Amino acid sequence: MTNARPSKTPISTDRITLRKATPDDVSAIFSLIRAIAEYERMSDQVVATESMIRETLFDAPHPAAEVILAVLDQETPIGFALFFHNYSTFLAKRGLYLEDLFVNPEFRGCGIGKRLLIHLAEIAVERKCGRMEWSVLDWNESAICFYESLGAEPMSEWTVFRLTGVRLTNLANNKEY
Repeated sequence: MTNARPSKTPISTDRITLRKATPDDVSAIFSLIRAIAEYERMSDQVVATESMIRETLFDAPHPAAEVILAVLDQETPIGFALFFHNYSTFLAKRGLYLEDLFVNPEFRGCGIGKRLLIHLAEIAVERKCGRMEWSVLDWNESAICFYESLGAEPMSEWTVFRLTGVRLTNLANNKEY
């Protein structure tokens, strides 16, 4: 997740609309994914392609995630939030997990990130989710301060674990390390 620096060019918030992404937005979504990867110093980890994005977000019988776009003047996507549902066994409710939130650097500080988070909170409440969660890189202090200013609490007692690539395959094949 990324966030706020003062905007280089102040823009009127009435020029920004939020809308659910459609298959016609695949190129814009992919461009925003590459931009967040660059910001997070993870460009080398992007293996996604536009066709993979189209397949997993729009063509699958059960799409893997949803995307809300922040659009300037009804035509130019300048930010996005990609989210999906998870489940809390303790609450016996689904949750909303925000995978990525990104606003192009020249539009930060205009309230777009906050609008995206408010919109996601509205979706979570409407869908009767028990919680909304996301992860943030520990070096991204501006994002951490932004999220805390909205009332979000860091879950410092939890550590994220991940299996990918050959390690995931080895576990699936019951191979030892």
